[in-house]
Amino acid sequence: MALGAEGVGVENGACINSQSPTLNPSPIAPMSESSTAREHGLLEAIWIKRAHRGPMDAVLRADLKAGQGVAGSVDRSRRRQVTILSREAWADCMSALDADLDPSTRRANLLVSGVDLEQTRNRVLLVGDARLLIGGEVTPCERMEEALAGLQATMRPHWRGGVFAQVLSDASISIGDPVRWE
Repeated sequence: MALGAEGVGVENGACINSQSPTLNPSPIAPMSESSTAREHGLLEAIWIKRAHRGPMDAVLRADLKAGQGVAGSVDRSRRRQVTILSREAWADCMSALDADLDPSTRRANLLVSGVDLEQTRNRVLLVGDARLLIGGEVTPCERMEEALAGLQATMRPHWRGGVFAQVLSDASISIGDPVRWE
């Protein structure tokens, strides 16, 4: 069992390092100055949604199930099993709106850095040992506008809203795992 953002247990494969005394609301790996210049990227955050329209629980690691998605997360479909957001795209949105919302506001499962997600349909993204087939762009919904006026429109260009993917192989992933294109 893992502790989510509010200290709530998360079951079905999501867990945190039991030696970590605390877990902040959004455990995101620190971004280095050269994160956009790296050939390979990093997995910077993982979130699990326990209920439709429910809170996003930040975890340090999660299990991905082939053909299903993130274990313990709801609102998955056959095609949209995992959602992925780019740290750089989120930063561009926040800069454009002169805002500083936490990336968990986007409600994606994974936050990555150092890889460009735009126009990547049918490519395979490797996250640690997991293989994720990108199905397409995630269209920003009205929840983004509820979070911040103008956010929904700002996310539309350049696939800033992120991508959705199918899980091709079972794997456990952890914050800090390498991310790269196959």
